[in-house]
Amino acid sequence: MYRPATPEDAPAMTQLANIAGDGMPLYVWTQLAGEGGSPWETGRERAIREEGAFSYRNTVVREESGTVVAALIGYALPGEPEPANYDEMPAMFVPLQQLEDLVPGTWYINVLAAYAEHRGKGYGSGLLAEAERLAVREGCHGLSLIVSDANDGARRLYTRHGYRELATRPMVKEDWENAGENWILLCKELGTATNERA
Repeated sequence: MYRPATPEDAPAMTQLANIAGDGMPLYVWTQLAGEGGSPWETGRERAIREEGAFSYRNTVVREESGTVVAALIGYALPGEPEPANYDEMPAMFVPLQQLEDLVPGTWYINVLAAYAEHRGKGYGSGLLAEAERLAVREGCHGLSLIVSDANDGARRLYTRHGYRELATRPMVKEDWENAGENWILLCKELGTATNERA
């Protein structure tokens, strides 16, 4: 069953966001938590916010037997975004924001992930179908997402569903460890056919 998330889903949201982000969310939450703080608790606190990109209000979960097994976090990007002040944001976020700024008016997929033991069951395809439904509801002209060039599995999934590469930016990693070298912006215009069943 696919359903809107609730604040009670925050623990699963943080775990799945960290899986999708290959550890980058936990790295960021560790910085925010500070010495002696809990990065996972920081993530959960952010997940239960009513506002902000990483919020249960922007999340759809897949539930099996009462347990969350996969999640989609996304939202519509403004059609006319405010000019970003890249000098004032952490350096590792700059290439991500630069790519996001290239696709105003799209429905942005921030997180798409399933627990390892639940992969290969079609949940990724099902959540992408949910993303398209939400994009249509929000009046968006397409969908967008950013993925590491090292995440071959995710790139194959998105390609099967009609997403195409639009731009790349070199990663800024700081102390975060990742096999990738570049962020890739993938986009799909609404109405583009796919060859994969949801």
